[in-house]
Amino acid sequence: MELLTINNVWMMICTALVFFMHLGFAFLEIGLTRQKNTLNILFKNIFIITVGLLLYCLVGFNLMYPGEFNGFLGFAGFGLDAVAAADLAYNEGYTYWTDFLFQGMFAATAATIVSGAVAERMKLVPFMIFVIIYVGVVYPIAGSWKWGGGFLDGLGFYDFAGSTLVHSVGGWAALVAVWLLGARIGKFGKDGKPQAIPGHNIPLATAGVLILWLGWFGFNGGSVLSADPALTSLTLVTTCLAASAGGIVAFLVSTAMYKNFDLTMFLNGILGGLVSITAGADQMSPTDAILIGAIGGAIIVFAVAFIDRLRLDDPVGAIAVHLICGIWGTLAVGLFGALAGVDQFISQLIGVGSYAVMCVGSSFIIFFILKKTVGIRVSEKEELEGLDSHEHGMDAYPDFRMNEQ
Repeated sequence: MELLTINNVWMMICTALVFFMHLGFAFLEIGLTRQKNTLNILFKNIFIITVGLLLYCLVGFNLMYPGEFNGFLGFAGFGLDAVAAADLAYNEGYTYWTDFLFQGMFAATAATIVSGAVAERMKLVPFMIFVIIYVGVVYPIAGSWKWGGGFLDGLGFYDFAGSTLVHSVGGWAALVAVWLLGARIGKFGKDGKPQAIPGHNIPLATAGVLILWLGWFGFNGGSVLSADPALTSLTLVTTCLAASAGGIVAFLVSTAMYKNFDLTMFLNGILGGLVSITAGADQMSPTDAILIGAIGGAIIVFAVAFIDRLRLDDPVGAIAVHLICGIWGTLAVGLFGALAGVDQFISQLIGVGSYAVMCVGSSFIIFFILKKTVGIRVSEKEELEGLDSHEHGMDAYPDFRMNEQ
């Protein structure tokens, strides 16, 4: 009982840290976008975490962990199981309630990734409809394939904390959404070259990245699923080393390419390192973690440039960070660490491909239907004047001088 209490307390702390990540996402997104869309982005982030937890309680948890199922789809019924929760032998590491809450925080994260990518030009109501379907149905089914004991788990696919199951699941949907939405007005010139649209508050974006890094202590540390001193300590070390290497390499590569010290690239490099290590954080040595994070940081710089060349407009770099580094981190499990080998690499490839088909297909259907029915993009007037005034009737930074006598 004492061990259960210690493990459960650690898991609850990690749950709180993952919850805190949503503040980091919110700060990062508003910091890298324009002032006139701040309320809209904050509204989306608050909606995601609130409706996400309710949906995960109603259907998601039992879709993701259905017990006996065919490896592709299963459902253990609506709502949470109070009988299972009363059995403290439910799990050696933590209680049923803690299990639900910890996993529920992960579910909401996948949709938050999409929020940043579609910022400044997507209608709010269609976005909320997408979140309900994607978090309520798509993410749990996809998660069941590995974490629920599904067919990918049987094939030996490994994803410790979600480089693919969380980050790529959100990243694939972000890619589809950005493609169907089109670029923001003014993002690309008549010659097709990208034009910089600066974020309005880089200090907030910086704070957001540091909060996310802190939250990753729970994201990866909690994925040990116990307070095991050796594994949790190693996981936190590899996580931090990968983040540091990712940031440094992104800063160096971007400086060499563009001849300026770009803080936003530095910040996304840190996130790229974090996403890259997430699939195998418990399997890597410190040296492996540094190499994985460093490659992730370099990938960020080239991926952002490549996405621009495709004329895809991603205001916060979500596709480069979460999708491309998520794929890299998943494949890295087969190249580095305790599981490295040809067979493991093939299993990782199969997993990446399976989630690509699932997430691209489902997100395309959702967004395409919304586009053809209610529409997904705001009008030109609304986009130019800002979504805050048109969709919320408020200003995130009201000018109180207007009230001065």
